[in-house]
Amino acid sequence: MNELQILLSGPKGDKISTLSENSEIRELAEYLERRPLSLFTRSIAVRMVDAGSSNDVEIEEGLMNSPQVDCERFGIHFVASPRHADVLLVSGPVTVNMKVALEKTYNAMAVPRAVVAAGDGACEGGPLSDALGVYKTGRVEDVVPVAVKVPGNPCSPYAMVLGILKAGEMLAKQ
Repeated sequence: MNELQILLSGPKGDKISTLSENSEIRELAEYLERRPLSLFTRSIAVRMVDAGSSNDVEIEEGLMNSPQVDCERFGIHFVASPRHADVLLVSGPVTVNMKVALEKTYNAMAVPRAVVAAGDGACEGGPLSDALGVYKTGRVEDVVPVAVKVPGNPCSPYAMVLGILKAGEMLAKQ
């Protein structure tokens, strides 16, 4: 079985029709087929920061660790300390109160590092971009440099996995 068939199959190789129809899963599987095998030699450590979201992206992020998605099979694992992280996954529009925390988290990461903005709030500020407590436009790129944007409200766990893998590929080239 190739990676596309494995990704679109169930635990025992049974075809799951609802998953095979999902375009984000297909995009992830096609990306993995094109990805050089040498990139699988190391895992990607991810630190998650909620910069002011409504928790919709956090719920989807939690699903990344579920048996259905199982992000660890792609070499992605979450860490508690930014000092151990390769990728910073940021959700929500950046609020005034979270700006300094986001900067400190980013600066605590070792170089090379990458930032993935997950969800419409992190990418474009979302519907709350002009709210009183939102920093500038709410975009993460107003505070730290963003390598990959994963749009969606909320974005799916498969789209986040793909975004993290793309950020990991950028880090491997540095």
